[in-house]
Amino acid sequence: MQLKHLNLSNNKISVLEPGCFENISSSLLVLRLNRNRLALLPSKVFKLPQLQFLEMKRNRIKVVESLTFKGMDSLKSLKMQRNGITKLMDGAFFGLNSIEELELEHNNLTEVNKGWLYGLRMLRVLRVSHNAVGIIRPDSWEFCQKLEELDLSHNHLTRLEETAFIGLSLLESLNLGENSISHLGEGLFSSLASLRTLDFRNNEISWAIEDSIGLFDGMKKLNTLILQQNKIKSITKKAFDGLEELEHLLVKLVLNTSSLLCDCHMSWLGSWMKENRFLQSVSAVCAHPPPLLGHNVLSISPEQFVCNDFPKPRLTTHPETAVALRGINVTLSCVASSSSDTPMTTAWRKDGEVLYDAEVQNYARYQDGELIYTTVLHLLNVNFTDEGRYQCVISNHFGSNYSNRARLTVNELPSFLKTPMDLTIRNGTMARLECAAEGHPSPQIAWQKDGGTDFPAARERRMHVMPDDDIFFIANVKTEDMGVYSCTAQNAAGSLSANATLTVLEIPSFMRLLENRSVARGETAVLQCIAGGSPAPRLNWTKDDGPLVLTERHFFAAANQLLIIVDAGPTDAGKYTCIMSNTLGTERGHIYLNVSPSPNCDTSAGYEQDGWTTVGIVVIVVVCCVVGTSLVWVIVIYHMRRKSEDYSISNTDELNLPADIPSYLSSQGTLSEPQEGYSNSEAGSHQKAVHHVNDDGIQPPHLSKPDHLYTGIGQI
Repeated sequence: MQLKHLNLSNNKISVLEPGCFENISSSLLVLRLNRNRLALLPSKVFKLPQLQFLEMKRNRIKVVESLTFKGMDSLKSLKMQRNGITKLMDGAFFGLNSIEELELEHNNLTEVNKGWLYGLRMLRVLRVSHNAVGIIRPDSWEFCQKLEELDLSHNHLTRLEETAFIGLSLLESLNLGENSISHLGEGLFSSLASLRTLDFRNNEISWAIEDSIGLFDGMKKLNTLILQQNKIKSITKKAFDGLEELEHLLVKLVLNTSSLLCDCHMSWLGSWMKENRFLQSVSAVCAHPPPLLGHNVLSISPEQFVCNDFPKPRLTTHPETAVALRGINVTLSCVASSSSDTPMTTAWRKDGEVLYDAEVQNYARYQDGELIYTTVLHLLNVNFTDEGRYQCVISNHFGSNYSNRARLTVNELPSFLKTPMDLTIRNGTMARLECAAEGHPSPQIAWQKDGGTDFPAARERRMHVMPDDDIFFIANVKTEDMGVYSCTAQNAAGSLSANATLTVLEIPSFMRLLENRSVARGETAVLQCIAGGSPAPRLNWTKDDGPLVLTERHFFAAANQLLIIVDAGPTDAGKYTCIMSNTLGTERGHIYLNVSPSPNCDTSAGYEQDGWTTVGIVVIVVVCCVVGTSLVWVIVIYHMRRKSEDYSISNTDELNLPADIPSYLSSQGTLSEPQEGYSNSEAGSHQKAVHHVNDDGIQPPHLSKPDHLYTGIGQI
């Protein structure tokens, strides 16, 4: 039989055996199994590739297993109302590639999630009213983005997060009536650009209308809005922001309230309803002030909407935005006044949700004939979960008022998870320093070297800081990389630093090539052994592979890197060995010193340019010292003579000095030749001095061992 329509409703069928529809599977288009006793649906029973309509209303199905309807590629409509379904397994409707309508009203489903909606890519109508749905998962509609009609009325929804309808850009009708919705996430409807009908009847969203948060932003095609039975007491024009640009498309607004506060803030409502032709669908009746009690806002002239008193709470102090460290206590406060003595109540919200267990203190007092009401929210030992936007709602019999939203930000000082450790490595290897920190917000890590940002390794591109890691690398380390490296962790709460010292070890080496020296007898020989290495090597000298015998003519300078031999003689000639050593090893080098019998002015052999330079410097220094000393004494004696002439009272002998001052000083034994072994410090302690004048005249000053002369020799 080429059967197309099969109606098995109103029987007592309790089992469907596999293959029961096999003989009519190629022709069957419509199958009705309503009002039977089906409790289980075997996975292979519906192999009906041509079936387009399937009805199983009023059965006893509690659970729909995965892949139950696989093989029904042509099905367009599935109706399973009044079964008492409590669970739809993941992939329960997978395989229904052509389905457009799914009706699941009057069951016991508790949530909407993408698991049981998997595969319904062509679905246009979904009806889940009269269930127990209390939550809509954020990614529920990932596979149903062609949905045009969604009915979630008569469920247990109390809050809708901002992610509840993401992906439903083609949705045209949304029914959320007969729930207990009191929380609407900010931007909840921003993705519903195609929505034309929104039913919000009999919920608890009066605050969303009274607080005017731009609830309808994004719904540019909305033309039917049903808001009746939401206990709305006042409406501001801003409540419908987002719809004003397309007000001519608003053809139906259903609003039924008899508790409006008809003060000057409501004067706009009557004319707005008339302009948008809402006269038949809107019932708005005043409850206050007494002269307007029971009057419809459409029958009241604009002059009658006055603000002579303010029975509804009027906020005078709003909570303030705050930034706090984790673990401290924070208080937020609101102050409101009212001309009515009707008791006020308060509620605090966090991100739009009422804080039922919050620690709140309320105070009421009378001042100048008004009731002043103060409410204080105490947040103890704040943590990151306390971050959000806080708002106080103060209400009385005439309505509610909503404060500004104060943002609380909770920060935490950085603390180190890893700190850099002191590191000692050989040159040429890789240095690795670790640093990681936690805090709120997440701290930024920065590095410094010796208190600055000059990294030799960075200039040479040997430095690597991993952006997503906690490691700081220096490749092919060199001695110039040594120093103190500082890791700083910083966020909005503060900063913290940790230091590590990088020490680079390097075997001793000669910074300059060792050069043999040749000097004439009686000259000064300078042997150079410029050492490098880390730690700085110790230097020792030997002569002819034996100990170096030191005399008063041998001097060391620059940490033994310079060996100076004054008045060199034949015994000083030979092989000098410079021995450098540190913890990594020892290095030796040899210098051969040749001392010629006498200076040779005609040839450069045996007398290096350095010897002539040394002699020249010594001669220049001696000459300068003698000439400078003579000039000083000429000036001193001249001033002494002038002073004696100016202040003389009686006739005295004229002060006469020899014309040749240096010769005179020399003859008196006051200008001495430098003595061997006389140190710079001793020379510096003998300064020029002028003796007291006696009856015979002025005693010539005593100049002993000029310090300029010995300073020059020391530098050489």
